[in-house]
Amino acid sequence: MKGGLLVAGTTSDAGKSVVTAGICRWLVRQGVKVAPFKAQNMSLNSFVTREGAEIGRAQAMQAQACRIEPTAHMNPVLLKPGGDRSSQVVLLGRPVGELSARGYHGGRQERLLGTVLDSLAELRASYDAVICEGAGSPAEINLRRTDIVNMGIARGARLPVLVVGDIDRGGVFASFFGTVALLAREDQELVAGFLVNKFRGDVSLLEPGLDMLHGLTGRRTYGVLPFRHGLGIDEEDGLRVSLRGAVRESEVAAPAGEDVLRVAVCAVPLMSNFTDVDALAAEPGVVVRFVDRPEELADADLVVVPGTRGTVKALRWLRERGLAQALVRRAAEGRPVLGICGGFQVLGEHIEDDVESRAGHVDGLGLLPVRVRFAREKTLTRPCGEALGERVEGYEIHHGVAEVLAGEPFLDGCRVGQTWGTHWHGSLESDAFRRAFLREVAAAAGRRFVPAPGTSFAALREEQLDRLGDLIEQHADTDALWRLIESGAPRGLPFIPPGAPA
Repeated sequence: MKGGLLVAGTTSDAGKSVVTAGICRWLVRQGVKVAPFKAQNMSLNSFVTREGAEIGRAQAMQAQACRIEPTAHMNPVLLKPGGDRSSQVVLLGRPVGELSARGYHGGRQERLLGTVLDSLAELRASYDAVICEGAGSPAEINLRRTDIVNMGIARGARLPVLVVGDIDRGGVFASFFGTVALLAREDQELVAGFLVNKFRGDVSLLEPGLDMLHGLTGRRTYGVLPFRHGLGIDEEDGLRVSLRGAVRESEVAAPAGEDVLRVAVCAVPLMSNFTDVDALAAEPGVVVRFVDRPEELADADLVVVPGTRGTVKALRWLRERGLAQALVRRAAEGRPVLGICGGFQVLGEHIEDDVESRAGHVDGLGLLPVRVRFAREKTLTRPCGEALGERVEGYEIHHGVAEVLAGEPFLDGCRVGQTWGTHWHGSLESDAFRRAFLREVAAAAGRRFVPAPGTSFAALREEQLDRLGDLIEQHADTDALWRLIESGAPRGLPFIPPGAPA
């Protein structure tokens, strides 16, 4: 097999990332050497590859679905929002500057088409199949001229397109028809058909609509995927905890000890890599919630201040909300607080920032003996080490350089009493370390909580990816999907007027 496919969607969050991962896992189980690809991703949840490149976490998880190591070619352009109107542009894993939305879509994006096509060609030369994920909707007619992630990449690489629609939102038939009808004739020629996502109920009741859709568009539906709880892989954005969904929405395992542990995560602005707490949420008896009011910290056994793309902005938000004062009280009372990356920086004595916020000297919360200076060069590493007597692996993505003045060493940061801080993302995915950390938290909180001895975060991820592969194998027309990937879009697909406006 040699081929490719672009998974587009009628809307953002239609299920493109999940479907892409599911197709990847289904193919690799058939013995196909497959890789994921997303030309341009906008996300604050990112990952560091072994060669030190920053890419979206969704593509890293899709690479895991393919059972391969992620590389920068799988997500050549990553946009990391720094506010409503600007983003840091990460090109082939390295930051190249900040751009406004107008500046990016006004010409810079279009010039990157050659770069993303080169990355895709690199993957196609190395793998039997490349499954590409689009972004938003391909029918965003105001952005089509500079598009490099939907029909721009499909037309540039002659990829067949499968359009995914979330029927749980309603209006899926209108969304499918309208998506095709708003594309130019040359783009429509590549749209092979549709995939219904998140269907609840009797499929036979849906089939007459699918037949009518085929009659209206000349395009078939390649499958109807049923609604399943907890199938989300690492989210691009939004307040979600992917594995927590699987635990909360399905049958919840009882805690191994007599108590549960309650974890409150401060929902700071521009929150990044909130997937760090997925590993906590996967533990039986650990309840994770996001909070934005100080009273919500009162019954928490552990408070996490997560990463953020705007450390100074997050610090200001914590103070305005009264959360900063609540955190200071917690620390004084010896109640556990964990700061990760930007959250770690917030807990320090002061910050010198002439890079991210350009705010200069800003006082931190003073809970840890740490001073932070923002450097123009971004730290992108995959460290490993030891903490609490256990081996730990993680990854670092930050401009802030921390000078640790005192305290007990903790990974690359420090610990004072029950206040902990580190730049390491992903450390809680190390099972033995996570259990040791939770035992410390439980003891400090006076909870008779015992971590379950057999919880493996890596195994839970694999199980989740296998469920996505099962969904494709059991509910999609895999023979037709195989032909589509191998041979491209069927010839002679009809044009649906009016097409894209001139």
